This record gives sequence, structure tokens and C-alpha cells, in this order.
Amino acid sequence: MPAAGEDARFMAAALRLGRRNLGLTATNPSVACLIVRDGVVLASAVTAPGGRPHAETQALAEAGAAARGATAYVTLEPCSHHGKTPPCAEALVAAGIARVVVSVTDPDERVAGRGLSILENAGIVVRTGVLEAEGRDALAAYLIRQTRKRPHVTLKLAVSADGMIGRAGTGQVAITGPVSRGQVHVLRAETDAILVGIGTALADDPELTCRLPGLQDRSPARIVLDPRLELSPASRLARTAKDVPVMVVTTEAQDGLVGDVDPGTRAARAAALEAMGVEILRCDPRRLDDLLMALATRGMSSLLVEGGARTAGSFLDAGLVDRILLFTGPVVLGKDGIESPCVSGRMPEGFTLRRTAGYGADNLEEYERGDGCLRA
Repeated sequence: MPAAGEDARFMAAALRLGRRNLGLTATNPSVACLIVRDGVVLASAVTAPGGRPHAETQALAEAGAAARGATAYVTLEPCSHHGKTPPCAEALVAAGIARVVVSVTDPDERVAGRGLSILENAGIVVRTGVLEAEGRDALAAYLIRQTRKRPHVTLKLAVSADGMIGRAGTGQVAITGPVSRGQVHVLRAETDAILVGIGTALADDPELTCRLPGLQDRSPARIVLDPRLELSPASRLARTAKDVPVMVVTTEAQDGLVGDVDPGTRAARAAALEAMGVEILRCDPRRLDDLLMALATRGMSSLLVEGGARTAGSFLDAGLVDRILLFTGPVVLGKDGIESPCVSGRMPEGFTLRRTAGYGADNLEEYERGDGCLRA
């Protein structure tokens, strides 16, 4: 039987592989599977784009007859239910796998230990909890959607040396350098959806796509909180909506919104955006719990909130942020700056610093909500 250190080594490789298809697997998690015999990887696979086929069935097909008697390293408990494909647990049994090592058990009520039982009842040796903390981090989006019925929310902030996220009335201001911005584009490529408030959409006219070479086709869906339907059909978001999905979240007319437009104007604005390919989601953007539940029902597991200050503050006040990525640049914006809701050394209660990194002249601090939601 392999030593614990060998199990950890192969599971670490599987967790790295699982990152490959983050943001591409629809309602399914991006799971990885390695088939190993005598310290040699016979086959490896990750959940395919769209969510099928699953990692286990792909890896078993690649290994073929060599899988008999081998060990399978799987980042998430193999599924046990019949859906569009047979259960992966049964496929592992049929292939003659002798041992299965799992990082995280599946909270999905259709699985929740049943996959492990199928394996054990077939005489397969099962080991669970290998690199579990790392596995829960890697599968955080899926785990949050399964347990809390909403996407995992990451708040990204680029903050100046004097604690500002922008300058009033000037549109986009470069606060961080190209290395940090590249990291943000990688983050977009791994995320199901990205969200901004209408203030940011109007002031910056952003595109919110992933523009790194080779990752342009991995842009997330783009969401704008727009109570009064103020997004222009001429905006970059609207003009690119037929290429990369755009969703405008707006309230129904005459529900007490201060400064709301009349129903006729609202209908005309909605029609103009829909003609550009923008989806109108009628869900009060001030009720963030309802919005996140609606996104989860559409299969969105991860949401990146990029701005602005009011939107960031709303998510924080509602207790709906799971992770904060704080990029701090050397720029000083001065008295006309827009104050960030979070700065280094002054974070909302309940968040714990997980790691730091340097990107050129910028610093990154990653904080996680410390309520144990992703811990064993």
C-alpha cells in the first residue's frame, strides 16, 4: 500500500489538474482523477467543458485494462447517482480499481457518502480526507453552491497606497500594474460570472472580458446591477453581449425605487438592451440574497465582484463575501479619491489573512471568511 506521503503527492497533482477547467464545467465541479500503479501515472483527466464526461470515466478509458489493480486519486467523491451518465463509482468498480483515494466527500444529497459505500461494498480500499483543506479550497465554488444554494463570492479590490479605489469623476484609474492585472484576468478565466454596479459600468465603460492570449474564449458571464436600466446599448458590455453573455439585474417598475423612470421608458430601455443580446433579469438588485439564489439556480457556482465601492460595501454588509483579494498599488490618489471599503490592516470582522504575494510593485493579500464554511 502506498505511503501517506505518496498519496499526498499524487493528490496534490490531481488538485493542480482540477484547476484547468474551473469556470468551464457548468453545474458540475471541475474534478480531476489520476490512475496510478507502482508510482507511475497511467492516465489523468479533468471534468470536460460543459460538465461531461466526468474525470473518472475519461481517465479509466485512457488507462484501459491497465486500470485493474491500480489506485485512483479523485479530488471529489465519485458520483453514485444515475443522471445523463452512469455513476462514476460503478465505473471504478467495473474497471477493477483496487484502491480509491479521495480528497473531499461530496455534500450533494444524491451522493453524500453513497459513492464511497459503493466502492467499499465492492471490496475496494478507500481512503478519504487526503489534502482535504486544499481540496475544499479548490472546490470552494461547488461546495458553497451545494451547501448554501448560492455562488461562492470573491470580492476583488485594487486599492491605492492611500486607501482609494478610484477618483471621482475621472473614470478608470490605473492603480495596479500589468502583472496584477494579468492575475485578475486569470481569475476571470476561472470564474462563472463577474459583477459590477451600474456606477462602475457608466463611469468606466468596461468590457470585463478575459484578454490574456490563449484565454480569450474563457470570459465569464457579465452581470450589472442596474435598478433603473441605465446601461447604454452603446456600451462595450452591450455591444459584446452576443459574444459573451451580459445580464442586467433590474427591479420591477414602481416598487418604491427613488428616482425610478416611468414604465414606458423602462420598457423601451429594456427592449433596446435585449435587441443587443443583453438578458434582463428582473430581481431587485438591492436583495442580494435573492439574486445569488437566482444565479445558483442557473448553475453559476462562482461570482467575482469587481466594483465599485457601493456594490462592494453592499455585499460585505450582507455577509455574502467568502473571499477578498486586495491588490494594493504604490499610486497615491489624494483627496478626490473614492475610499475603499477594505484596506490592508482594516478588514471586516470575520476575515482571516490566508496568503500574501508580490506582483511587481503591487502587493496581494488574500482573506477568507473564517466561519468554517469550507473547512472539514
